[in-house]
Amino acid sequence: MSELCYLTAAEMARLVRTRQISAVELLEAHLDRIERVNPRVNAIVTLVAEQALDAAKAADAREPEGPLHGVPVAHKDLASTAGIRTTYGSPLYSGNVPDKDDLIVERLRRAGAITVGKTNTPEFGTGSHTVNEVFGATRNPYDLSRSAGGSSGGAAAALAAGMVPLADGSDMGGSLRNPASFCNVAGLRPTPGRVPAPSEIAAWYTLSVPGPMARTVEDLTLMLEAVAGFDPRSPYSITEGFRRDPEQGVAGLRVAWSPDLGGLPVDPETAAVTATAPGVFERLGARVEQVDLDLSDADDAFRVYRAWFYALSFGELDGLGPNTAWNVEQGRQVTGADLARAERLRSGLYQRMAGFFDTYDVLIAPVSQVPPFPVEQPHVSEINGVRLPDYLSWMRSAYWISVLHAPAASVPAGFTPSGLPVGVQIVGRPFADATVLRVAHAFEQATRHGERRPPL
Repeated sequence: MSELCYLTAAEMARLVRTRQISAVELLEAHLDRIERVNPRVNAIVTLVAEQALDAAKAADAREPEGPLHGVPVAHKDLASTAGIRTTYGSPLYSGNVPDKDDLIVERLRRAGAITVGKTNTPEFGTGSHTVNEVFGATRNPYDLSRSAGGSSGGAAAALAAGMVPLADGSDMGGSLRNPASFCNVAGLRPTPGRVPAPSEIAAWYTLSVPGPMARTVEDLTLMLEAVAGFDPRSPYSITEGFRRDPEQGVAGLRVAWSPDLGGLPVDPETAAVTATAPGVFERLGARVEQVDLDLSDADDAFRVYRAWFYALSFGELDGLGPNTAWNVEQGRQVTGADLARAERLRSGLYQRMAGFFDTYDVLIAPVSQVPPFPVEQPHVSEINGVRLPDYLSWMRSAYWISVLHAPAASVPAGFTPSGLPVGVQIVGRPFADATVLRVAHAFEQATRHGERRPPL
């Protein structure tokens, strides 16, 4: 049964579509896996087994209707799910049951996927370590004493542990990429608007995006095809549908390599693993060049926009956890001059990077500046001897990229000497999601790091 759970989503869909296995059999295998490993990992925090079985039986009773027909999926507990408890990782919403689905959930169901439950997240997705007062901490399947990352840590851990083949997530400062790196799976932060996120309070906010997570890049692509596409409720929704790159491999592509994104501190073990990536691309025929980048303007821009968003979204709530409350307080101090400065910085950075991508097809860099840290540790406070001023600072290698309006993938890059996963980040020009996935797939196939399973 574990072997069945570690098939790709594409293969699962093929087996169900050709009636070689039923949707019920596939679901029962995953429910058995969840029962055996989730108590140790705490990745899926709300399980809807009976509802999922009913959906699987209905799927078996009709002809396949979508590319994910009968394939189990779990939704991040930030995504609203009709009739299914959705807490946003906050005690303030511990009993919340929405009456409608978020768009990404709706599209996955339309594609035929079977919802098995919700995955853990820090309160309102605040931070890259998945722990909250409602459900506690999610543990890393490769080392249960370590963090699974965040804020889509429950999704990444569930994928790595074989509980589901696909999971959705969201990414403001690295929340799809960081947990993918920590858990040896793949995650894609799409170009903003590729997967629309309708909002009644922050419709124009482009730093936070929903996106796919999976164990393979092929499954990432399959899932992105299912959830991408125009929606008029999102004002920056991309009008054309997503199409995968018809080209294969990376021969002849121009790859920029930045080991530290312009001077960020990087843990030596993380640096050693990610430093192997340029050689892989060179062997595949790409032209690799180490570059000196200056993305420092992204720091101020990200923090201003993030703080503003938190005050807008959560400023009227009482009883917030310390991280969320800190972000709200930062937002209350944002002035019009701050927003003007952030807009100038971000606009200038966007134009400079447009020139950069005239020279290079993709940028590769570390996803996270550290490997998975102890699960009891609230956040990283020091990297390679450099003290960090606050809980956000250790995530700069991810959130600086968020400011670029660019697609970015995390793909398994190897392991530290103690067996902790490390990912490499592949960043493309805005709207070049297909190129990023093409490059990520070539790297994945050349290295096979993602095939190493956790000791569960």
